[in-house]
Amino acid sequence: MNHASPNIPDQLKVQLFDKDSFVTALSNQPPIPLYKNTIQSGRDTLNQWFRKEVNIDQLVYSHTWLIDQILITVWEQSAWDDSEHISLLAVGGYGRGELHPGSDIDILILLEHDEYQTHQTEIETFLTTLWDIGLTVGSSVRSIKECAEQARDDLTIITNLMEARPLSDPENLNKQLQEKISVHRMWPSNQYLQAKFDEQKARHKKYADTAYSLEPNIKGSPGGIRDLHMLGWTARRHFGTQDPIKLMALNFLTEAEYEQLIRCRAFLWKIRWALHTLTGRGEDRLLFDHQRSLAEQFGYQDQPGSLAVEQFMQSYFRTVLIVGQFKDLILQNFDDKILNADKPQTVTAINDRFQIRNQYIEVTHDRVFAEHPPAILEMFVLMTRDPDILGPRAETIRLLRDIRHTVDSQFRKDPRCAKLFLQLLQAPYGLTISLRRMARYGILGRYLPEFGRIIGQMQFDLFHSYTVDAHTLLLIKHLRSFRYEENKHRYPIASQIIHDIKKPELLYVAGLYHDIGKGRGGDHSQLGAVDAEVFCRRHGLRRVDTKLIVWLVREHLTLSTTAQKKDLSDPEVIQDFARKVGNLNSLNHLYLLTVADINATNPELWNGWRSSLLQQLYSQTRLVLEYGIENMPDSDERLQDIQQETLELLADDNLDIQSIHSLWNTLDDDYFSRHDPHEIAWHTQGILAHQEQQPLVLTRETDTDREHGGSQIFVYAPDRPNLFAATVAGLDSLHISIQDARIITSSDQFSLDTYTVLEEDGSAIGNNESRILQIQSYLQDILSDPGHMPVAAQRRTPRQLRHFAKEPLITISNLPGIKKTLLEIKATDRPGLLARVVRTFVELELQVHNAKVATFGEKLEDSFFITDKNHQPISDPDVAEHICLTLKQILQQASEQDVIRFQKP
Repeated sequence: MNHASPNIPDQLKVQLFDKDSFVTALSNQPPIPLYKNTIQSGRDTLNQWFRKEVNIDQLVYSHTWLIDQILITVWEQSAWDDSEHISLLAVGGYGRGELHPGSDIDILILLEHDEYQTHQTEIETFLTTLWDIGLTVGSSVRSIKECAEQARDDLTIITNLMEARPLSDPENLNKQLQEKISVHRMWPSNQYLQAKFDEQKARHKKYADTAYSLEPNIKGSPGGIRDLHMLGWTARRHFGTQDPIKLMALNFLTEAEYEQLIRCRAFLWKIRWALHTLTGRGEDRLLFDHQRSLAEQFGYQDQPGSLAVEQFMQSYFRTVLIVGQFKDLILQNFDDKILNADKPQTVTAINDRFQIRNQYIEVTHDRVFAEHPPAILEMFVLMTRDPDILGPRAETIRLLRDIRHTVDSQFRKDPRCAKLFLQLLQAPYGLTISLRRMARYGILGRYLPEFGRIIGQMQFDLFHSYTVDAHTLLLIKHLRSFRYEENKHRYPIASQIIHDIKKPELLYVAGLYHDIGKGRGGDHSQLGAVDAEVFCRRHGLRRVDTKLIVWLVREHLTLSTTAQKKDLSDPEVIQDFARKVGNLNSLNHLYLLTVADINATNPELWNGWRSSLLQQLYSQTRLVLEYGIENMPDSDERLQDIQQETLELLADDNLDIQSIHSLWNTLDDDYFSRHDPHEIAWHTQGILAHQEQQPLVLTRETDTDREHGGSQIFVYAPDRPNLFAATVAGLDSLHISIQDARIITSSDQFSLDTYTVLEEDGSAIGNNESRILQIQSYLQDILSDPGHMPVAAQRRTPRQLRHFAKEPLITISNLPGIKKTLLEIKATDRPGLLARVVRTFVELELQVHNAKVATFGEKLEDSFFITDKNHQPISDPDVAEHICLTLKQILQQASEQDVIRFQKP
């Protein structure tokens, strides 16, 4: 909500601008430097006040007043002819009196008649002077008639003109203008409100319909300053006022609501002022570049488990949540009183406590919630039973906000409330929107206090795109979506097994609690499991259901980390995972929770490669569980089964069976255990058909029926030093991202290396023939002489990555029964980092036999099986330490370019 004009105490005005003294100085000093110095001095004073925590409203209005005086003085110093027929008006945000340091200064030079030539010279001189003194103004010159004509067809123009504020208007031209554009002549309030609803919807869509993005726009994002403007514009158009006193008299705002709105606006204004000052321009995006600086400026400090920047952003997100609450309340009220004012009232009774009025639910009397507290939850349950209910009416929302403090420990212990909450989770439709409404109205965080602690909590990284609470509710939305027909292709396994889940509400409870322990320090999975068990007991869930929910919360990361970090071709990995899962029911629940979790974490995470890994682990584990771990075939039997299935795949290719066996005899069991029959058949066909001297390079899309969505590159070449490093460097030069590498050397010293890859943007190579030929030709040239690797591709580090740098962690270990050394790297990702690492392997004379690459936002977690140049594991501790120190140095050099370093406490 806005004030019509700035109201500044005289003692502050004199500190900013003494007009009499200034005009006197103009007579004996060069005007341009004097104006510039005066403006800069005034702004310096305002920033000093800001640092001294002067009321932000006073600062914003004082800045507006300062610019008013400068413009008025320049206007008055101009030699106007016929000045009574021309006016200077502030419009837009400047007209509202809301000038921040980098705000637009929008003015309208209003003519009584279409007589531009009369004033052309003076107008040009006036505007040139403003630019010369350093004011960036947005100006328009129109007659009253032109303004009215343009306002009739343009929502933005009518809105700007509604906020016009006279700076010099001797003949009250603005009054004539306001009459011309009045609600009686154009844009009646119902039409204006509907247009503003549509405009807001489009604006919110631009910001992904969420207030909880990593880098929100404090002006345009949902819950931001523009939403406050929306309330003011609508009130002004319908009631002719934005005066909160008059709006309170009309029952559109209570005094408490007005005060809370003003507090929210003040917080957002403080951030905007600081952001403009920090950047030196009208920047409204809360970029990573600025979040940490603002957190420090506002006095936030790192705490165990919570960075200062995360606390600052939580304050921001909680503020926009409150703005969203009021927006719902007030706009719903406008909808009732404006858009639907003339519609006939249709009232349908539901029970003694609730009824439906024109598709909106409302209480039957004002004491419903006070007399029957469980009705607070009952209302949300009822909305999930009737898809025609559009939401609660404004007065019911207000009653809910006023009574929400009664959702306390006694309320939570009431068996009726526990029963209603479980009924809500069993809703046939509308569950997600009901949970979101409960969160927005402040009910969910009170009914589940542990959920209340994560509201607005962000994680300062690139992996998590949303706050913890927004992510949690989005996860439940994804779980629900697995039943939709249109998602069968995107989530083939999830869409199938969701129908085998007898009690989906158990999944939703696990979803609610899977991240609820974040921000407390310690293992959030373990903390969440404890909270989940308390919830289950309080809601009377059966012991077996409680056990499943607690296990899901505790292990919700296990399937994902196993799939992305472990070698799924290793039968022991699958068997160990199967032992942990225990049964098919648990596997199904965990798979669904994992897929929903990944999709709700970051929309860019779900790609064909990740999907394929999860499906591979799910399918192999399901097979183990169905057979029984003790009944699984031994390694010799598995090898025979793989080779037999591969021969069946090759049956139609007319290949010489003796040639096939001759090739296979050069390959050890490790090759057959790490490739499936389709891959082996592909390799075999390519090798036996290859007649040329240069290395063989094949590409193909991975099995689309298994939703891989990635690409594979197969390299067959004489084994020689640096072959792996040269391949990685070549792919890096082509801007191709390696997801997985399996390195095999045959007994006749040929390398059979298979790379699963994606384009740098996360897409598959596809069937782009020119791209495939480019890859094949480039790699063949490089691999013909791997000693001459291409120079590493020079690419700029993306802006966001520059703000995340952590100490690299490198570990080396030798595992029992494996004649290779496991080297693991955790570091901050950078373009071309893998190429740097493998170049270092070359310098250290290390051989790579397998590679697993995983990236989580800005975090890179890669693992390699390596040996020394003699193909022996790294057994000397001094050599191992040297490898770690060398790699650490390389990784630090990569991370110290244009980054801000920080460490979580």
